[in-house]
Amino acid sequence: MDIEIINRIAIEAGKKILEVYNRKDFYELIERKSDRSPVTLADKQANEFIETQLKKHFPHIPVLSEEGKNIPYEQRRLWNEYWLVDPLDGTKEFIKRNGEFTVNIALIKNHYPMAGVIYAPATDTLYYASDNIAMSKKKNEKQILRVSERKTSLISIGSRSHADAAEKLVLSKYDIIENISIGSSLKFCFIAEGKADIYYRHGPTMEWDTAAGQAILEAAGGVMLNMQNERFYYNKPMLTNECFLCGSASAIASVL
Repeated sequence: MDIEIINRIAIEAGKKILEVYNRKDFYELIERKSDRSPVTLADKQANEFIETQLKKHFPHIPVLSEEGKNIPYEQRRLWNEYWLVDPLDGTKEFIKRNGEFTVNIALIKNHYPMAGVIYAPATDTLYYASDNIAMSKKKNEKQILRVSERKTSLISIGSRSHADAAEKLVLSKYDIIENISIGSSLKFCFIAEGKADIYYRHGPTMEWDTAAGQAILEAAGGVMLNMQNERFYYNKPMLTNECFLCGSASAIASVL
């Protein structure tokens, strides 16, 4: 698997998203799914492009995406390797037009994300990981990502749209001096590059929301755990994630 191919696919999908983002009739392009969650023309166009390109370059690897999620578990459970895609993560932030949305593409092997790409179109920032190396790229400047080694005076990061009381309770165990709120999978990226230390999520997420972020975080030296302190895994019968805690190994270990 050539990670540069995935990078290019994510960037091109991001360009298609920005085309919609900058349209004058932007708010007329928002629809509601059956569960009342928003979906836009950008979601649909990015998804179509990503799926087409992945199938072109990797015809032997199946694709599971948010916009094509109705693949029966009886079929999925036979997959040892597949792409897991969120063509537009942070749709609520996209609609708010605050720039905090991403394209997420992960390669899952034997239930774990082995490679991942996150592209933030609004800032033209690319995060990616493969072969246990995490990188970022902005304005053609590449940087190797490593989590911080802080054990005290930690920075927590959380969702701009989904903060709750359970999050505050869990994080109260840690020596946190600052809290950051940001949308989409950018939370994983901030921890991977050392800008934050810990992220707890109690509310619902889906597998495509977290897989690329987990790949990047773990390649940068971080960890992602369920509440039984087990590594997070994928391709479950139900695609909804349980609660999770992730961050730098030093921060997590400061309490565990």
